[in-house]
Amino acid sequence: MLGMDVDYSTKIPNNIGLTEDRRVLKALEGWHPGYIDWWMDMGPEGFQESLVYLRTAVSVDPKGWAKFDYVKMPEYRWGILLAPQVEGRKVPFGEHLGEPAWQEVPGEHRAMLRRLIVIQGDTEPASVEQQRHLGATAPSLYDMRNLFQVNVEEGRHLWAMVYLLHKYFGRDGREEADELLRRRSGSQDHPRMLGAFNEATPDWLSFFMFTFFTDRDGKMQLESLAQSGFDPLSRTCRFMLTEEAHHMFVGETGVGRTIQRTCEAMKEAGVNDPFDVEKVRALGVIDLPTIQKKLNLHYSLSLDLFGSEVSTNAANAFNSGLKGRFQETKIEDDHQLKTATYPVLKMVDGKIARVDEPALTALNMRLRDDYTDDCAKGVERWNKIIEKTGVQFRLKLPHTAFHRQIGEFKNIEATPDGELLDADAWAKRRNEFIPSSADGDFIASLMKPVWETGKFASWIAPPKVGIDNKPGDFEYVKIAA
Repeated sequence: MLGMDVDYSTKIPNNIGLTEDRRVLKALEGWHPGYIDWWMDMGPEGFQESLVYLRTAVSVDPKGWAKFDYVKMPEYRWGILLAPQVEGRKVPFGEHLGEPAWQEVPGEHRAMLRRLIVIQGDTEPASVEQQRHLGATAPSLYDMRNLFQVNVEEGRHLWAMVYLLHKYFGRDGREEADELLRRRSGSQDHPRMLGAFNEATPDWLSFFMFTFFTDRDGKMQLESLAQSGFDPLSRTCRFMLTEEAHHMFVGETGVGRTIQRTCEAMKEAGVNDPFDVEKVRALGVIDLPTIQKKLNLHYSLSLDLFGSEVSTNAANAFNSGLKGRFQETKIEDDHQLKTATYPVLKMVDGKIARVDEPALTALNMRLRDDYTDDCAKGVERWNKIIEKTGVQFRLKLPHTAFHRQIGEFKNIEATPDGELLDADAWAKRRNEFIPSSADGDFIASLMKPVWETGKFASWIAPPKVGIDNKPGDFEYVKIAA
C-alpha cells in the first residue's frame, strides 16, 4: 500500500511511487553517485567494509517499520519515506489556517520554504562528518553499532530533504542538493550553515552530549516542520521523528552509563567527594564536574541553533503556514497569534529581565523553552542515577545567558548561574564552566577502543538491554580485517 510499505525495486527504496515519477527518479539516480562519493570520503572512517547490525526501514507503519540485519554501510538502502497522507488535512496555523494543506509549493512562499528545507538538510550530513573518526575509539561494539546507526539515518534524512528539493524546486532545488554535498563541517571555505555543526566531536562523551542536546534541537525543529501546511514536508518530518528518537536514546543512555560507571567506581574505591577530581580520574572514569562542564558546553551551543529570541523570520514562516510551533495542533489558542504575547529574557539596563513580546516574533523563544523543558527531564533522569548510588552531586542546565554566540546574550559573559561577568573575570574563570584543554586531554586519554564482544571501556557501564534484545556478547559489528 502506497505510504506504508517500501518499494525496493529501484536503487532508491521509497514509498512515494518513484517508479511512476520518472523525472524525479532520474534526477535522484543522478545525485546518488555523488552521495556515495561523499559517504566514502566523509562517512565513518575505517569501517566501510565492516558488517554492522543495522535496522533498515521496510515500512512506515509504527508497529513494524524496521528490519535488523548485517549490512556494510555503503550498501545500506537509503530511501525516501513519508508518513501516510492524512485525508482532508488542513493548514493548522497562520494566515492560511483551515485551508486545504498544499500538495505543491505555494508560489509566494517558495524561497522561504526552500531555505527551511536546505537548512534542515544541511544539518544531516554535517553530523556524519563531525562523527567520522569516532569508530576508532569506540568503547564497545554495542556503542560502535549505535554510532553507525545514527550515521546511516542522518544520511537517510539528507535523502529525505534532497527528494523535496528535486521534486518541488526544479533547477534551484537540484543546485541546492548538490551544494549539500559540497559543504563540509568545520571547513574554512565551505562550512556547514549552522555553528554547532562546525564544532569538532573529539570524543565519545561529546558524541553522547551531541546526540542528547543537538539531536533534541533536531527533534524540536522536525516537530515544528511536521506541522507545515506544505504536506510533503509535514509527512517527511513525521517519519524522520521516528528515527530521531533513537538518536536521543543513544545520547541519554550514553551519558547515563558514563555517570553510572563513575559513581560505581567511586563507591568501590571509597571516594566520597565528587569534587576530588584527581582521585576520581585516577579510577579511570570521567569525574562528574567535567561531565557538568560538557553539559554546559553542548547545551549552550544547542540553544544557539534556535536563532534570535525575537525573529521576524520565524514570524513570517508561521504566518505563511510553513513552520508551526512544537505540537501546534495540541495548543489551545487561535493558532494565528495576532494579539498574543510571550515572555522573553532580554538585557534591560544592564540586567537580565523578562519582557513580554508579541508571540509571533517570539516563536523561537517559545520553541527554545519547550526544548529546555524536554532537556530538563533528561537531566533529572541522570540525577536519579547519581542519587541511587548515594553520591552527593546534581547536574543542572546552565542559565540561558551562559556562553551564547547568537541572540540577546551574545555580547555578554555570564556564569552558568546567570551572574554577569566582565571579560577579564570570564577569562579567569572560563575553565570552571566549560572543558579546558586539560579536561579534553584527560577524556582523550580514556578513549581506548574496546572491540571484544561483550566488553566495555573502563569509563562506561554496559547497557541494561541489547539492541533488538540481543544478548550481552552479541557481535554488533564484524570488523573487516
